[in-house]
Amino acid sequence: MGGVIKEEEQGTIGKIMNSPCLKQASKTCLRGCCAAPPPQAPKSSMANNKLVTVFRYDFTLATAASLCCNPNTQFTNHESLPSLHESYAYFIKAYPQYSQTDQADHIRVHEYHHLNLSKHVCLDYIGNGLFSFSQLQKHYQTPSIASSSSSPPPPPPTTIPQSLNAPEPFFFDISYKSVKLHTQVLYGGQESEFEFEMKKRIMAYMNISEVEYTLVFTANQSSAFKLLADSYPFQNNPNLLSVYDYKNEAVDVMAESCKKRRGRVMSAKFSWPNMRVHASKLKRKIGTRKKMRKRQPGLFVFPLQSRVTGVRYSYQWMSIAQENGWHVLLDACALGPKDMETLGLSMFKPDFLICSFFKVFGENPSGFGCLFVKKSSASVLKDSSVASSIGIVSLVASAIPSQIVVEKSSEKEVSPKQKAHTFSEIEELERDYSESDQSENWESYESAKSSGIECRGLDHADELGLVLISKRSRYLINWLVNALMSLQHPHYSEYGHQLVKIYGPKIKFDRGPSLAFNIFDWKGEKIEPSIVQKLADRHNISLSYGILDHIWFADKHQEETETKSETCRSEVEGAHVSVVTAALGFLTNFEDIYRLWAFVSRFLDADFVEKERWRYMALNQKTVEV
Repeated sequence: MGGVIKEEEQGTIGKIMNSPCLKQASKTCLRGCCAAPPPQAPKSSMANNKLVTVFRYDFTLATAASLCCNPNTQFTNHESLPSLHESYAYFIKAYPQYSQTDQADHIRVHEYHHLNLSKHVCLDYIGNGLFSFSQLQKHYQTPSIASSSSSPPPPPPTTIPQSLNAPEPFFFDISYKSVKLHTQVLYGGQESEFEFEMKKRIMAYMNISEVEYTLVFTANQSSAFKLLADSYPFQNNPNLLSVYDYKNEAVDVMAESCKKRRGRVMSAKFSWPNMRVHASKLKRKIGTRKKMRKRQPGLFVFPLQSRVTGVRYSYQWMSIAQENGWHVLLDACALGPKDMETLGLSMFKPDFLICSFFKVFGENPSGFGCLFVKKSSASVLKDSSVASSIGIVSLVASAIPSQIVVEKSSEKEVSPKQKAHTFSEIEELERDYSESDQSENWESYESAKSSGIECRGLDHADELGLVLISKRSRYLINWLVNALMSLQHPHYSEYGHQLVKIYGPKIKFDRGPSLAFNIFDWKGEKIEPSIVQKLADRHNISLSYGILDHIWFADKHQEETETKSETCRSEVEGAHVSVVTAALGFLTNFEDIYRLWAFVSRFLDADFVEKERWRYMALNQKTVEV
């Protein structure tokens, strides 16, 4: 970590980054988790491996020098931080290849300009974007968006174009279906041309074969997990084994369904504090065919990366589970755009796969889930007495009367309660309207759709490509990790308490674009993640918080576990640690992460939280508590 990068070292970095060998290796696997190189070219493979090792070492050195001229600089006062302009200059010097990703910045400016107008930093983004905000603007013809440069743009009016036959982009709603999963997978059902085309577009984007997999739309991620759990034969295959380093509500729903049928719920363990999978423990839980002869394995639930800590896992775990008789559910909800191209589904074909289109940029649609079932595994599912029929949906084109418009006042903010009330009235009017004119409107929408379905968000990801998106997120997330670790309490040498503790990988070439951390005051007391989230929101930064779970403490951390207030022991699941989380999307830019760094640095002021409390009390904001 120490030492400034010399000019010749920077030259080495550039040469290695442009190396055709490395480019070829990156196309094969960016995670470094594939099988050993083929034996027919050992010398070439050894040379490539050495080249990648050197490159990753130089990448670590570059990251260390990305804050300022001295890589060992510690910042003890928020006013001592370099400016945004200065920081970006050092950032570009450390990562000259970042400029090759400016295409993403162009897309953000022209297609997602509401992010710039609102001055809002979105770092709780998880999911795949179906549409861009420019489509909403074009679709709803909102004139007021460009009129304000200081406040967030109003939500688009809930209306449809007067000319339904115009080649406008399409938006849709979800409609619940009363059908069980097994029946839907085996026999399907009536679907509109609109839904058929959406399935084709999503499967193409996810790089999943329509010949091998069936796609079922669900209301959300949790619905997909519950539907699968309720239809899975835990009576015969009584084990549920998951690999999550955080508390996941969707997996908890699946666990409850398994327990109701007297199944056994297990989880991988994660080493503290790097949150790596404890490999030997997981292998024992997967077992071997010899040990599984007397008891059938069950369902192995596996994400390729943690959406909280950014830890990435080898998809060889899927192969090991399959070889030992497990059915595999691959959770792809935490994967970024284009990451599906690295899954190698032709080699590791999961029986089930779940992804989520959630938190779409723009406000329509709000989100939905996708459950993919391998056709050769469909017979495993049963329409049992516990199998739920709630959660399967159809995608239907919206049909809303043109006179219904939702407007947002530029002078007075609408409360969530008022907003919900307004939308409930619209939904009621929409139902009345659709019942009387459903047939006529559907034909009109089908006619309008003849120009083709446009999903600009997916198109943008396709346009940028896997290598560019991965490169961009790699530079940004590692710079952010380094920046947060550079913040130090003024009396650190005396008290030994860090401002920020990061859980999971630190600076690492192949870490994921999400981050779990906590903030501590100068006395070593953890500031509750919910408080950090509230204060961030006041500074126009959206963060999330989660709970790290299934933690395994080595002996050397035993004392820390017993004395630190940040952890607590659970008799069943081990330790739980609440954390702040930040997740980067493919349109996140440098200013976003700089603003997070600047916000966190404010906690170096011992009175920052108290000052914020009094500031909002002075403004008579009695409902806001810190």
